[in-house]
This record gives sequence, structure tokens and C-alpha cells, in this order.
Amino acid sequence: MRPNLLILGGTMEASALAGLVAGRGLPATLSLAGRVDRPKPQPVPMRVGGFGGVDGLAAWLRAHAITHVIDATHPFAARISRNAVAACAQARVPLVALTRPAWAPGPGDRWRPVPDIEGAVGALAGASRRVMLAVGRMHLAAFAAQPQHFYLLRLVDPPAEAVPLPEHHALVSRGPFTEAGDRALMAAHGIDLVVAKNSGGTGARAKIDAARALGLAVVMIDRPALPTRQEVACPRAVLDWLGHAGADLGV
Repeated sequence: MRPNLLILGGTMEASALAGLVAGRGLPATLSLAGRVDRPKPQPVPMRVGGFGGVDGLAAWLRAHAITHVIDATHPFAARISRNAVAACAQARVPLVALTRPAWAPGPGDRWRPVPDIEGAVGALAGASRRVMLAVGRMHLAAFAAQPQHFYLLRLVDPPAEAVPLPEHHALVSRGPFTEAGDRALMAAHGIDLVVAKNSGGTGARAKIDAARALGLAVVMIDRPALPTRQEVACPRAVLDWLGHAGADLGV
């Protein structure tokens, strides 16, 4: 069976997979949520926006004769990941998740694990600090509940609305970043605490390594719970999965 793939994307891994399948001449569509204003060009056709929940995604899979789905979304994109599991079961389409292994604390790390954004907000109660807030622009408003801090923000796109944090500095920049660069950035702004999601992988890790090098505490937000699904950790493993799932890769 010649495959027709849907890649749920928005990550470096999704882009790498798109390049890999395009190089093999495999039909694929890369779907983005639309949270980045200027997505990078991709070597496969792209669509942007939601599907309309589980039923909408299942209907889209059928209408476009999708044979396999690869969920390569961000580990914190829980809604689409949950919808993908349910929709693929409904449409009887095989699904695999291309996901980054979570980070684990090592020697020298000073982590305070919290279960979610609300837990991170609660962890900031107390005296004023200088915080690097690496949670994405969607969650900034939640931290207005702790207005006593200075917040250093690093965003992919300029904020569409006024940032609801009284004292902050916003940098618009697209990674990957380096440990040396992040150490210099934290030192320049006098950062003494980092708040981050446990995104895993290498592209976003620089701030974690920089915090360790500087002896800074990190409030680490745990990943959301997701339904049981098959997972692989690298784009090439997706090709192996496709072969085992009966796809004709033309090799």
C-alpha cells in the first residue's frame, strides 16, 4: 500500500520528518496549529488550523484518504494528541507519536517539579525575583497573578496584545539556542530562576544547561498525561514503523 501521510507538526522533529518523507517521494501533508505567525517553509504541502475536534479530524482523514498519522506535535500539545488517538481509532488509521524523551535532572540541577502551569504560578509566590519565563506566549496571562517579579520572555513571534506583566523584557527570537548564549543572556538580565516546560529534546535544552552552569533553580513543569499510544524517538524510526504497518516505501 502506497502511504498518504498526515504529520501533525509544529516541532523541529516534524520538520525533519517532512524532509525525510519528501526525499523518499512519499505523499504527506504537514498540519500546523497556527500558533506561529511565520511558519518555516516545508518540503511537503501544509495546512494550518484545527480540524473541529475528534469527529472533524476523523472525517478529514477519511476525506483525504490518509493511510497513516504521525503525531509530531509539541509534548504539551495535549488536546490535539488526545484527539489524534481517538480520531485514528474512529477512522481505523494507524497512529504513531514522534516524541522527544523527557529531560531528567542530573548532577548540579536544582529542579522543583510542578504538575502544570498553575503549579508554576504557585511556585513563584514570595519575594521579588528575576525570572526567565520559558512557557510560550499563550500562558503569559497566568503569571500576572505574581506581578512582583521581573520576567525575561523569549517568544517566537511578537506578542499580539500587551504583555500582562508589569515588569518584563521580551525577546523575539527563534531557536535553536546555545548554552553559552543562554548563560550570557541570563547573566545580562540578572536571572535567578528559570520556569520551563519539560519539552525534552535538544532544541530547547540550552536554557536548562545554562541554569545548571549558573547554579540557578528551575521550576520544571511536568508533561500532561496522554492516552497510551505507540511512540518513537526519531524521524527515521517513523519509516521503520511505516514499513511494519504495511506501507510501500518504494525502497
